[in-house]
Amino acid sequence: MAGEFLWIIGSAILDSLLGFVGVFSLWLSKKNADKIAHVLMAFAAGTLLGGAFLHLLPESMEQSDPESVLLFAMAGFILFIFLEAYVHWHHCKKCDIHPFSYVMLAGDALHNFLGGLVLAASFLVSIPLGIATIIAIIAHELPQQLGIFGVLLKGGLSRNKAIIYSFLAQSTIILGALAGYVLTGMIEGISMFLVPFAAGNFIYIAASDLIPEMHKSKGREKIISLFVFFLGLAFMWLLKF
Repeated sequence: MAGEFLWIIGSAILDSLLGFVGVFSLWLSKKNADKIAHVLMAFAAGTLLGGAFLHLLPESMEQSDPESVLLFAMAGFILFIFLEAYVHWHHCKKCDIHPFSYVMLAGDALHNFLGGLVLAASFLVSIPLGIATIIAIIAHELPQQLGIFGVLLKGGLSRNKAIIYSFLAQSTIILGALAGYVLTGMIEGISMFLVPFAAGNFIYIAASDLIPEMHKSKGREKIISLFVFFLGLAFMWLLKF
């Protein structure tokens, strides 16, 4: 368990550092930043679907009956429908700092905490599964953090506050990882719920948020997006070996 704990905490700390990624967008033109984010988004879509279908679900089905696994995966999918449908951003013209900035940070912190729970459960099932999970999480978080940083600046936060708040929201993955590690030790079989639950989350994020963005590209960009998407899938497939 000590080895798994080091993997869990190390991976969570690595992911929390993504809170600083948005800073690099300050040295890029908006056009170049958008291009990079679009390519990363396509890669994330591939890794998330690959992580769900090639790693999380097969591993879960080896440990539990397929019907239970699919029910938990569906629950993970539905939870994200609820979160996206009922967490509204408030827009106003007179505020110095728009409230949607704080709402988005709260939502991001919750999302990262849940990611920490999943991360811990994955590593406790097996280290290879945990590695596949953290790769999928980071691939998804990288373009997302670029976007979040831009939104915080647009919402009225200073550059320094945007950096600090983005990092703090990202750091909740460490709290989630610690909670997941403790809960898995206290509640037998909880990982068999969290791992397929994560698969449902991954499928939802890829299918509902990332792939629709890929479809907005045209011409050469569309071809590049599809290529990078399949590259993400192939990468997760190669991890199996």
